[in-house]
Amino acid sequence: MQVKPFTIAIGDDRIEDLGRRLQRARWPDAIEGAGWDDGTDLGFLQRLTEYWRKDFDWRAQEARLNRLPQFVSELDGIGIHYVHQRGKGPAPFPLVITHGWPGSFVEMERIIPLLADPGSHGADPADAFDVVVPSLPGYGFSQRPDRPGFGPHRVAEVWMGLMQGLGYERFGAQGGDWGASVSTWLASRFPDRVAGLHLNLIPGSYRPPLGDGQPPLSADEQAFLAAASAWADAEGAYGHIQGTKPQTLAFALTDSPTGLAAWIVEKFRAWSDCGGDVERAFTLDALLTNISIYWFTGTIGSSIRFYRENRHHPMHFAPGERVLPPLGVAVFPKELLTPPRVWVERAYNLVRWTPMPRGGHFAAMEAPELLAHDLREFFRPLR
Repeated sequence: MQVKPFTIAIGDDRIEDLGRRLQRARWPDAIEGAGWDDGTDLGFLQRLTEYWRKDFDWRAQEARLNRLPQFVSELDGIGIHYVHQRGKGPAPFPLVITHGWPGSFVEMERIIPLLADPGSHGADPADAFDVVVPSLPGYGFSQRPDRPGFGPHRVAEVWMGLMQGLGYERFGAQGGDWGASVSTWLASRFPDRVAGLHLNLIPGSYRPPLGDGQPPLSADEQAFLAAASAWADAEGAYGHIQGTKPQTLAFALTDSPTGLAAWIVEKFRAWSDCGGDVERAFTLDALLTNISIYWFTGTIGSSIRFYRENRHHPMHFAPGERVLPPLGVAVFPKELLTPPRVWVERAYNLVRWTPMPRGGHFAAMEAPELLAHDLREFFRPLR
């Protein structure tokens, strides 16, 4: 595998084009007093857009991100962008962490140093990791797939090639959102290589074997499935359109930066532990850095296509199929939906279940210290 250093370098012309588009934004009507009930709040988005146009400094964010050791390698015909931070400790353990949607590799910016250099952050250097954070195909600075098939199941195979190409024959896997799906498939398909699996979300498409020969659903499991159905009805429209007609949506979101920002920021508010105020969990700079990566790379269309690919290969397990490597789960209180342990244990080898005091869907951004601590504790006996 050829490894090429990578530096983010967005051209001035693209930054200027963004400014012009923001200046010419057309705003829809909004029902007075609706706030976020109808979707993204008009007043907030106008303020965010004005900040993006006048005060947000992409060059400062770009320079900061470029302090991370970034690389690109071709795998399965796709150029994959990734951070590869070597650990500082007596025997750093390799760990691949996968982001989700509508995030990017920048979700992991704050947790990388906590894992790679624990000694500088009040923890034991013996818990150091070699941290690998790839960008999913079609996300950010990874190449857009030019053919179908690049969903979580296939990406797990790509990640296996990446870790082997970096010289890691045995490693850990971690993820939330799509990262949880990719990491689960990685552990399921390559149990002899994945020493342990750590998740902060159980994949939404996960279905353990049910029916004849299986234990009946418990009351907690029945309540969870009812809650999941209600959530899908009230909040799941985004996933349905992204999983069925992603190309139609891509035209609007690729052409309008305000539309793109509205589509993404609504999820950061709804899915985080922010009490309805997204700025309690994220700064405007943090939100716009992530949004800007989608905008400058033009990857919103290819990112949402991931939902359609997953529909073709959902995570449904047949009787006798199990994810064999040990699983640790960090349970953040404002995560979208957390199933009961018994539901997870039907197909996973669950050995650690850690309720967290705070945090939501974007755990590595919202509570990096909590997540890093749980990762150190979980992987310590598996090294």
